[in-house]
Parts: sequence; structure tokens; C-alpha cells
Amino acid sequence: MLTCVIRYHIDPTQHDNFAQYARNWGQAIPRCGADLIGYFAPHEGSSTLAYGIYNVDSLAAYEDYRARLAEDPLGRENYAFAQREKFLVREDRTWLKRVSEPHGDSA
Repeated sequence: MLTCVIRYHIDPTQHDNFAQYARNWGQAIPRCGADLIGYFAPHEGSSTLAYGIYNVDSLAAYEDYRARLAEDPLGRENYAFAQREKFLVREDRTWLKRVSEPHGDSA
């Protein structure tokens, strides 16, 4: 399992647009095959950093997911929405692999 963490630098005057963008991905991402953990918008501290986090089984699965997302009507519209409204200043993807076991009592 791989976890993709997308760090967004967003226009601080367009939090509502980012929230709509996140809600749209909340529908499209799971439908296209990734396990969406969630999108997180600024609340306290930085007003420009936001995150999207999801899991895929492998980089090959990620490529399949991206192809499905590019064909998804809501996915295409969401890409166009971000381009049109220009609320995303920068987007960085980091791939992580969990190396710790679950913590705490499971009983």
C-alpha cells in the first residue's frame, strides 16, 4: 500500500473554491479506484497550505486510477474548475509507505 500526500499551496482568498474542489474529489477519487483518506483545508496557522491524502495498492494501480480519473466526467470538470478559477498556486505530490505497525491496544 502506498499513500499519496498532495500538498497544495492555495490562494488564501479562495478557500471556498478549494472546499468545492475537495468535495468533488471526494466523489470522483473513490469511484475511480483510490482509497481517499480526505482533503484538509487551512483552519489555524497557515492560510495557504492544504492537503489531499489517498492510498493506492501500487504505482501500477495509481496509473490505472489516473487513467480512470482523466475519463471521469466529474474528474474532468474538477480539473477544468481549478484551471479556470486559479485557486491552486502549487501542487506537490509525495509518496509514502507506512513502516510502523498499528499503535495502541486493539482489544
